[in-house]
Amino acid sequence: MTTKTAPTPLPEQARPQRRFAVNMRQSGIYVAFALIVALFAVLTDGALLQPQNISNIIVQNSYVLILAIGMILVIIGGHIDLSAGSVVALTGAVCAVLTVQLGVPWWLAVLITLAAGAVIGAAQGYWVAFFGIPAFIVTLAGMLVFRALTLTVLGNQGIGPFPEQIRTLANGFTSGYLGNVGLGPLGGADLVSLLVGVAVVAGFAFTQWRKRKARLGYGQVVDPFPVFVLKIVLAAAVVLAVVVQLARFRNLPWVLVLLAVLAMGYSVMADRSVFGRHVYAIGGNLQAATLSGVKVKQVTFWVFVNMGVLSALAGIIFAGRLNQAGPTAGTSFELDAIAAAFIGGAAVQGGVGKVVGAITGGLIMGVINNGMSLIGAPSERVMLVKGLVLLAAVAYDVWTKRRA
Repeated sequence: MTTKTAPTPLPEQARPQRRFAVNMRQSGIYVAFALIVALFAVLTDGALLQPQNISNIIVQNSYVLILAIGMILVIIGGHIDLSAGSVVALTGAVCAVLTVQLGVPWWLAVLITLAAGAVIGAAQGYWVAFFGIPAFIVTLAGMLVFRALTLTVLGNQGIGPFPEQIRTLANGFTSGYLGNVGLGPLGGADLVSLLVGVAVVAGFAFTQWRKRKARLGYGQVVDPFPVFVLKIVLAAAVVLAVVVQLARFRNLPWVLVLLAVLAMGYSVMADRSVFGRHVYAIGGNLQAATLSGVKVKQVTFWVFVNMGVLSALAGIIFAGRLNQAGPTAGTSFELDAIAAAFIGGAAVQGGVGKVVGAITGGLIMGVINNGMSLIGAPSERVMLVKGLVLLAAVAYDVWTKRRA
C-alpha cells in the first residue's frame, strides 16, 4: 500500500501574487469615504476634522450605526426591516417608564428593555420565518403598531430625565486614568486613549498577518508583501489619527467603546461562525441553502430577534442622549440604517455585505450631515445629496454585478 503525503508548501516567493490593484467592489466604499471626508475637510476649512467635531459625529450617529449592524444581517439574509425606528421609540419609552416612573435600577431596566426588544424581534421573526409573510409587510405593520404603542406608553408626552449611568453611556467619555501626555504642537492627549489606539492597530495588524499566512498555506493568491504592509500602514494611520483627535478632546466616548465591541463581535460572527455563514447562504440562494440542510426558518427567526435587541439598545442610547423618551423618537431611523447598509456594500438581492461596510456607510451619512451643516446647507439640500449617494451606491452594486 502507498500512503499519500501532503504537498510541501511552496515558499512565499513561489506563490502566485496579484499585482497592485484595488478591488473596487470591496474597497470602493472606503475610497469613497476617504474622498468625502477630504472634500468636506476642504469645504469647512478643516473644521470637520477638529477633535470636538469628530467626537460629535461618532456620538450623534451612534444609534444609527448600532441599527446598521443589525440591518446588514437582515439584508444579507434577503429581508428588510421597516420597523426599526418605531422599535427604538417603543423600547426607549419602556426604559423611561421603568427608570423614571417605577424606580427600577438602571441596570435591571436596561436588561428588561433589551429583553423587550428580543420579544418584539421574535414576534416579527415568527411571522416572517414560520408563517411565510414577507418581511416587508410584517415590519411595515410593525412600524405602525409599535409607534402606536409608543404613544400609548408615553401618553403622547416625553418622560425624563434618565439616570446618570444611562446618560453617561450615551454621552459620556472614558476617564483619564493615567493622565495626559504631551504631543508637541498638538498639545496634551489622554494616555489611555492613545494606548487603546495602539492596541487596536496592533490587533488589526496581527489578524491581517494571520489571514495572509493562512492564505499562503493554502496556496491562494495574496498581495505582494510591500502592498500588504502599505495597506496596514494606511489603516493604522487613519485609526491613530482619529484616536489622537479624540484623546485631545475628552477621551474616548463610551458609546464608541460599545460600537467597537459590537463591530468586532458581529464581524467575527458573520465571517467565521456557522450561523453567519448560514445567513449568507440563505440570502445568496435560498433553495440551495435549504437543500444543503440549513435550517432556514430558525436562522431567519434569530436574525429578527437580533435586530430587535439591537433596536432596543439603540433606543436606550438615543433616549439617554436626549435625556428623555419622546413620542417622535426614532422617526426615519430605519431608513438611515437601510441606507447605511446599502451604501456600505450590501446587495439588494441579499447574500452580500459586511458589518464594517455598514458602519462605514453610516459614517458616510453622518459626515454628509455634519459637513453640510458646517457649511450652512439647507435641509432640503442635505436630503438631496443623501438620496443621490444612496442611488449611486446601489447603481454601482448593480453595475459591478453586470460586469462580473
